[in-house]
Amino acid sequence: MLTRRHFVISGAALFSAPLLPATLPGAASAAPKSNPSNWARWDAQVTPANYDPATSNPWNLDPRFLPQRVEANEGLRPGDIHVDAIARYIYHIRDDGTAMRYGVAIARGNLYEPGTYTIRRKAKWPTWIPTDAMIERDPEIYEQHADGMDAGPNNPLGSRAFYLFVGNRDTYLRIHGSPEPRSIGGRASSGCVRMVMAHIIDLYEHVETGATAYLYPAEDRITAQS
Repeated sequence: MLTRRHFVISGAALFSAPLLPATLPGAASAAPKSNPSNWARWDAQVTPANYDPATSNPWNLDPRFLPQRVEANEGLRPGDIHVDAIARYIYHIRDDGTAMRYGVAIARGNLYEPGTYTIRRKAKWPTWIPTDAMIERDPEIYEQHADGMDAGPNNPLGSRAFYLFVGNRDTYLRIHGSPEPRSIGGRASSGCVRMVMAHIIDLYEHVETGATAYLYPAEDRITAQS
């Protein structure tokens, strides 16, 4: 599943966001909101009818990116997460020597940063605010969202998010659901690890805060260091 070649490098990253309508000129800014009364309805909206994680595929993903239970390598700690950035898989290690494997998308270009992180927060239907660095890098895309975005199926963080920290410092790196499921298997985000929203809903209840997330180098980093 994973090899020593993939092992960890410290780092931090930014995260992803697609376009949404601009805020009306002169509108008062307010903190973005996530109304829990909407969560069940939104979960149903992003989960296929008669959902079977192993076979449901309305997104037309390569079948290898559908959830699968696989044998875990010896010595991996139950509860931790491992992201194989080359194969585009995320693994959650279980107590019985197996792991649940899901397909992911990673960041484009040099925005993907491998590292070892701690999940210090997780959230259902999170809100989103672009980072200052994102706005500075791509103002034409992100400046219109500087005040943030309410939760919902079109929010860039999707249905669930795990918040990755180094010590007590938020890296602004997330593992999150995405409203762009066809990006799975590619390099698409501004830093985060993306999952299908229905898949991360499955994963969410099994991941505890305090777990470690290992993000292994991508193919370009391996080539550069070879």
